[in-house]
Amino acid sequence: MLEELKADYFADKDHSAVQAVLCKNHGPFTWGKDAEDAVHCAVVLEVVARMAKQTESINPRVESTPQHLMDKHYYRKHGENAYYGQQTT
Repeated sequence: MLEELKADYFADKDHSAVQAVLCKNHGPFTWGKDAEDAVHCAVVLEVVARMAKQTESINPRVESTPQHLMDKHYYRKHGENAYYGQQTT
């Protein structure tokens, strides 16, 4: 699946929820509401990549996070009933 991603793959995605993509045989792409926000996303991506590399160097047998746990953390901020990171009035 990932080998053949095309631009139309992102047509129904929330671009503000995930502001980066890694492309095969290319560098990462990041975006945001303006250039400063896009650069911030690039820095965050770099930090996450460094953490992943360090984790694998500590434990080469580390397993991926289960999908249900990734979904829990994603949807608590971006889901219909989001409650994390929301501004209060």
